[in-house]
Amino acid sequence: MPNLYFCQPHAKNQGMLRAVLSLTECERVVSKHPATFFGESFPSLSDDQATGGDFAVLKFAAEETGGDWRAGFYRLDSDLGQLNEALRDLQR
Repeated sequence: MPNLYFCQPHAKNQGMLRAVLSLTECERVVSKHPATFFGESFPSLSDDQATGGDFAVLKFAAEETGGDWRAGFYRLDSDLGQLNEALRDLQR
């Protein structure tokens, strides 16, 4: 199951686990908040990125991939408040 992390560089937050999603739930979230493949390593928040905007990261383990998903990390540059709303909508 994909993991969704919230990253807040200004707060030096390296990534807080926000949700564990099924593939179906992940597809619903990404349909409104596009994800870009980042690579096989979690994005590093260096000091020069401390003024950057908040973002989210999806992590897919090799055994969790399917369809168009690859193992690794995807970055979502959406507003974290809007992502929270999308996660709440999944519960309805």
